[in-house]
Amino acid sequence: MWMDILQVLFGIIIGGVLGFLIARKYMMKYLKSNPPINEEMIKAMMTQMGRTPSQKQINQIMKAMSKYM
Repeated sequence: MWMDILQVLFGIIIGGVLGFLIARKYMMKYLKSNPPINEEMIKAMMTQMGRTPSQKQINQIMKAMSKYM
């Protein structure tokens, strides 16, 4: 009886951990291939704020964002 309960609990724990790791790996791969923001969006945002961005500024922002992905 106790062994059955322990097997079910271990199964749930292992399934949850494996599901989390697989989902995390999939999302990291997805975000790397489809970044949520690109250079055109950065240019548009900075233009709306009243600034004309240089390519160096855009590259700095992209580098800072890619560090966290």
